[in-house]
Order: sequence, then C-alpha cells, then structure tokens
Amino acid sequence: MKPDLDLAPIGNCSVSALIDRRGRFVWACAPRIDDDPVFSALMDGESPEHGFWAIDLEGLASVEQAYVRNTAVLRTVMTAEDGAAVEIIDFCPRHLKHSRIYRPTAFARVVRPLSGSPRVTVRLRPSADWGARAAERTSGSNHIRYLCSDVILRLTTNCPVSHVLNERTFRLEEEMAFFLGPDEGYDQAVLSGVNAALDLTITHWKRWTRTLYLPLDWQEAVIRAAITLKLCVYEETGAIVAAMTTSVPEFPESGRNWDYRYCWIRDAYYTVRALNRLGAVDILENYLGYLRNLVDASAGGHVQPVYGVGLEPAIVERIVDSVEGYRGMKPVRVGNQAHEHLQHDVYGQIVLPLVQAFFDQRLLRPGTVEDFTALEKVGDRAFAMHDQVDAGLWEFRTIARVHTYSSVMCWAACDRLARAARHLGLEDRSEVWRERARIIRERIEAEAYLPEEGRFAASFGGTELDAALLQMTDLGFLDARDPRQVKTFEAIERDLKRGPYLFRYIHPDDFGEPETAFNFCTFWYIEALALNGRVEEARVIFEEMLSRRTHAGLLSEDISIQDGELWGNYPQTYSLVGIINCAVLLSRSWQDAR
Repeated sequence: MKPDLDLAPIGNCSVSALIDRRGRFVWACAPRIDDDPVFSALMDGESPEHGFWAIDLEGLASVEQAYVRNTAVLRTVMTAEDGAAVEIIDFCPRHLKHSRIYRPTAFARVVRPLSGSPRVTVRLRPSADWGARAAERTSGSNHIRYLCSDVILRLTTNCPVSHVLNERTFRLEEEMAFFLGPDEGYDQAVLSGVNAALDLTITHWKRWTRTLYLPLDWQEAVIRAAITLKLCVYEETGAIVAAMTTSVPEFPESGRNWDYRYCWIRDAYYTVRALNRLGAVDILENYLGYLRNLVDASAGGHVQPVYGVGLEPAIVERIVDSVEGYRGMKPVRVGNQAHEHLQHDVYGQIVLPLVQAFFDQRLLRPGTVEDFTALEKVGDRAFAMHDQVDAGLWEFRTIARVHTYSSVMCWAACDRLARAARHLGLEDRSEVWRERARIIRERIEAEAYLPEEGRFAASFGGTELDAALLQMTDLGFLDARDPRQVKTFEAIERDLKRGPYLFRYIHPDDFGEPETAFNFCTFWYIEALALNGRVEEARVIFEEMLSRRTHAGLLSEDISIQDGELWGNYPQTYSLVGIINCAVLLSRSWQDAR
C-alpha cells in the first residue's frame, strides 16, 4: 500500500503514533518522540515486512474512521463483504491517577465485534535499529515482550498469545484488549483495565477541550488543531516538537528531508501564542519552564534555534540507510544540523512568551523581578545580534545574510522588555530597552527598506522577498495600513502567490528553487488579506486550506500547487497554528449567536 500522509495521530504528551486509514500503526517512536521508531512502516516503502501493527479483517470491503468527539481517541470501523464488522478503538492512556497525570509509554487498542462473524488477524511487528530488522521477542502466557532499540515494550492482552505470535486468523467472538507498554506486569484484568483507562482518557480530553475559548465559526477545525498541538508537547520538560515525523520530503525527490521531532524555539513560540488565544494556559506555562531552563543554560550567550525535547543541545544530524524513505525517497535524516546555526530571531521568540508571565495573573508561577533580570541577558544578546548575518528562519545552509525578520524579532525582544520593565516599576530599565528598540528600528528602516519601491526587502541591502515580512504587522513593527507594509504586501502577493497558496520565497536556495507552497505562509497571507480589508477573499482561501486537510483534520508543512497533495513532515505545528489564528481572526462574533 502506497504510503501517504492521510494519517490520524494518537498520543498522551509522552508518546504518540500515526495510524493509517486501515487502522495500522505506521509510525511511532519510543520512549521519546525523537528516539528510534518502534513502528517505521511510513518510511519503509509500499510492502514493509515489519514496523507496523495491523488488525486485518478477512474480506474487507470498507473502512470508516473518525475521532471520538473532542478527544485524541480514534475509532475505526471495518466492514467485510459479508457484512461482518469490527470496531477498533486506539488511544494512549492519559488521565489522573494518584493525583497526577498518568501518561505512560503505552499504546492501547480495544477490538470489538459489531456484527456477523468477523475473522481477524493481528499482525504486531515492531522494528528495531531504525527499521533494519524486526524487534526480537519473548513471550509468556498472556504477554509478549518486544526488544526494540531504545525501549522494551510488553504486550498484555486477553487475546490468545499464540494468535498474535503466529499471526493466526481467528473469529472475533468477544471484545479483545491490547496494552503495549512498559516492560512490567499489568496489575489488573487487561480488558476491564484498558476499558477503564479508555473511559478516563475520553473524559480527560473532553474536559480539556471544555477549557478552550473558541471562535464561533470553524470550531471543529480549531478543536482538532488544538488537540493535535497538545499531542506535540513532551510534557515532562515542556518541549513542543515541530512535527511527529522525520524525512517526509517537501516535494518529490527534493532532498529536503528533515527531522522535525525536536523543539524549535520559533515553532514553539507560534504554537503557544496560538493556544494562548484559546486559553490553553497549561501548555504555555509548561513551555515557559522549558524556556527558563534554556535561558539559564545560555548564561547570556548564544542560543540555538532548536534543542532536543530533554533540552539536549547536541542533536547531530546523520543519515540512516536502513529504511527506504517516504515512498522510497531518501535521505532519511536523524537529528538536525540547524542546532549549529545562527538564527537570531530566537531571542525575540524567547522573550515574547516569557514576558507574558509578568502580566498574566492566571499563571501558577507569575514572573518575578529575578526572572526579568535573567531575561535581560537574552535581550542583550538580541541587541548585539540584530544587525549580524544568520541563516534566517528558513534555515539556509549555505546562505548567510542579515535577515529582516530576524532583526524585527530582535526589535520585538527589546520592545517587550521595555513594556515588562515599565509594568514591574523598573523605569530606568524600561528606558534602556526603549532606546535599544528605537536603535534597531532605525537600522531596519535604513537597511531593509527600498524607497524606490516603497517596500521592505527580506535582508539588509537585498531586494528579495520573503513571506515572513508579513509578520512585521503581527509583531507590532508596522501597522497593516502603513503604506510601506501595504507595498510590501502587494509585492509578496504579486511574486510569491501561486493560485491560492503562498511560497516562503522563490529565489533558489541550497537545494534549488522551491516547488511547493508553505502552508503556514498561506495562512499568513490570509491574515494579511483580512487586515487589508479583503475579508471575503480571506475566507475563500481559508476554506480552500481547510478542504486540503487530511480526514483527521490536519495538515503537513507543504502543499503541491499542481494537485493539492500534502508534503513535508506531519502533522506540522506551524500549519495547525495557522488554522487556529485564521479561524479566530475571520470568525463571526459570538454576539451573532447570543
């Protein structure tokens, strides 16, 4: 079966998995999201011998799949040609236990006969060594142990173990439960235990969704995006990964195959900002702890654009040859060279979310004067780097410029520090940061502005365009109706737009010319349209983007302008952020319903 990105994620903020339309686990890493995959079929061609977990129905005729409403619990119904049907419920347990969140390294499945006499085959084939081989296994009377590379997983089930070991086809006459988790005994009856965990997990997700402040319109899309963003959180440390996958190419045979299973400061900034609009303060507060640890470790020096979910600075990039790659398209990369880059926008993306802690009285841990003093070191670095070359937010590997977006982010860092200092009653420090913000603004307006065209360029002294210039309004550097921003928007619309979609840039980079549009940039364009008074156009393109979502309601990083196929890593936090931001901006007011 040809791999595609029409996949549904499950997870519990500790582990996650991607499940295809036929109910197969095709991608999951454990014990952490950036570890070796235990299910690797997504990266191993059309007929992988292992790296998946399938529940096959004999005589399969049709499949229906959807989430249990407002949860991360997936329901798949398979129907055979003779009318026999089974239901599969997939989830990762997440609920309160002993007064704290229980989120084990575990995947659970409940398989129920619905009609007729369904005959099923359980094929559980975890992988090891990056898909090079099937995991070794041992077994007992009601369990099987799988020795994967970074974890030993233990399957506990009320299904006859020999059925699983021998992949025997059998009649499903009663409900079966499967708990694939830590290598320890399951301390209760597995069927009742898994069903109890299922009920608690459903309740947990529904209660979390109830805390969200939603726009009136597009609520289903916003809820699904919000739940999936939460699944991209590694809750133990507060890290937020950019996507669940590695090495899905940005377009066919592009070589642009990157590992996104790490915490980019930039991506996480946009994620918490979008979720904050929905009132999901739990994710914001946890991520602020992650940031404070990075600030302490940097001690006022260089901050990387990306770190491991456990705050690891060294995520060395390497290529693995043990899997074929997505649709046979290599390379498959593990790690990301971006950890070596200079990307000076990160200083703004650290300051902006942390500054909220000085104003937000909901937080369990409000910001302190000591926090502000520590954060000033990041501001010092932003001021020092605002006019220095870097790789930019698109992480060019062989191109170094003074990128306008990076400089504007450094300005934002100083501007927000001035506001925070004033709020804390530190007027002398507020004046220092106001002056630094003024200096950076004047430099940007002198070096990145093209007076003959009345617009800004993507770099100091350059003429090229970059969709990130649309963010000058969002960051408060320019008003949307400022003539300079209007001209910049018009130039971007003229040169970077293809059909309804927007490219990041069109000039050749390290790998040639881009061939797919970048979904997050299209959402930026939708926002810019609305801010320029073209709301109906914005709504039309937003609906177009929603129509391109997978059946799970999600998007990857990129989209083909020829046929609308999704490319790039999945599910992409940037793209889900765009769904939330545009829905909030374009929705009717709740006053229309009250």
